[in-house]
Amino acid sequence: MSLTATLVSGAPRQVPRTRRPRGLVSVLGLAPFTVYVGLFLALPTVLAVISGLSDGQGRFTWDNFAALGDPVVLRTFWASIWLSLATAAIGAIVGAFVCYALLGLRSTRPVRVVVDAAASVLAQFGGVMLAFVFIATMGRNSLINQWLLHVGINIYSSGMWLYDLPGLILPYIYFQIPLMVITFMPAMEGLKPQWAEANAVLGGTGRTFWTRVGLPVLAPSFLASYLLLFANSFSAYATAAALASQGSQIVPLQIRAALTSETVLGRSNLAGALAAGMIVVMVVVMVGYAAVQRRAGRWRQ
Repeated sequence: MSLTATLVSGAPRQVPRTRRPRGLVSVLGLAPFTVYVGLFLALPTVLAVISGLSDGQGRFTWDNFAALGDPVVLRTFWASIWLSLATAAIGAIVGAFVCYALLGLRSTRPVRVVVDAAASVLAQFGGVMLAFVFIATMGRNSLINQWLLHVGINIYSSGMWLYDLPGLILPYIYFQIPLMVITFMPAMEGLKPQWAEANAVLGGTGRTFWTRVGLPVLAPSFLASYLLLFANSFSAYATAAALASQGSQIVPLQIRAALTSETVLGRSNLAGALAAGMIVVMVVVMVGYAAVQRRAGRWRQ
């Protein structure tokens, strides 16, 4: 049909649409992710719950989960939560200021490229290597400690804090700040220049923009990043295991003790109950993270 005939008749010809694949073919792309989630998330969760509900002979029991109310276990959970809250708060605040400092730089500038690359690497730097770095840098026999002793400063006057619960704060912050930079920087870049221009046209100042526009818009993303940092710290194990070789100050180390000791609090399979308790905390945190992310996503549209 010609263009003239189309205009006269008023009925344009319908262009056939290409049909998208449906059924089994359309879900094949999700198969690797589904297998990954099933093997490394769903299956360990089920095994942890089953183990926590079984005694040494495989019989059903509530004793392992009842141990979660033991004062020792409760102190361990509180220590993990306190450590995660503190390191997540410090990492979120410092990381947010780093993102603010980088806000005026384009992604192609050398400084921005170096910071982005360093954040990507340091966010994944942990475990035994990170523990060794801090022992070599701030340990009892480290060069820095020897120099401080030479000038009359003894950072270990109150005890070997680096190998106890307070000593985990600095190593955790080391990878929490880069992770905050990675997760929060897209939200900072999502601030539209039109909002700042409208604020200036209406006679607002920089302080007015941040208090009435910038901070309220960034608050959901900041809270979501904070929850992610909390989850990252709460589930960390290798760095704490390398630094705190004695005792079980946090839940992951308590699980290690339950797995390696013959009897812990007089109960077998206590590790499964502890792992299930950690899973409950993580589920609550991630549900909150997903809810906050949905709210933050409204400003990105």
